[in-house]
Amino acid sequence: MTRCSTFACALLLALGAPAAAQSPPTPAARAPSPSEALDELFARLAASRDADESDGIVAAIDRLNLRSGSDTADLLMARAVTTMEGGDYPVSLALLDKIVALRPQWAEAWNKRATARYLSGDAEGAMADIAETLRRDPRNLGALTGMGMILEDAGRQDDALRAYERALAIAPQWRPIGEAAARVRAALAGQAL
Repeated sequence: MTRCSTFACALLLALGAPAAAQSPPTPAARAPSPSEALDELFARLAASRDADESDGIVAAIDRLNLRSGSDTADLLMARAVTTMEGGDYPVSLALLDKIVALRPQWAEAWNKRATARYLSGDAEGAMADIAETLRRDPRNLGALTGMGMILEDAGRQDDALRAYERALAIAPQWRPIGEAAARVRAALAGQAL
């Protein structure tokens, strides 16, 4: 064997040896299910000590809640949200009715329909949909916030505060809910004078 081929063999053995000695690659870790991801986000939200961090976690929760597991329902939801943001509540409500029929266990479908109903002036229908949302997802911050807003608008300050406090128990540093609770507490303190 020539000196060059001896070197090549040694090099190949040296390079190949670690690969042969290594254990086979382990399979990639399983991605968390949507409910596991939500549980993790809610745990982080409860432990958060920073309002900006809480805002980001709530946004991540909202994004996850907008995924139904059905491409059709997700597409309809995107259209419903777009029409709602554009103020076309009848079209948004028609789409949301279809989504609720298609995916009745999807809490966010009920929550978005509650929002569209509230924005179109149907507070009673919105409260019914909020009840359905919370039956499916008791941690739904949008539903708890919406309930508080509707109760506050109706002059039911004590009940509004209870709804806001339920949300604060889930998201203690979330700025919008903290501000809403403070506003109602101030109003109740003024009434007591």
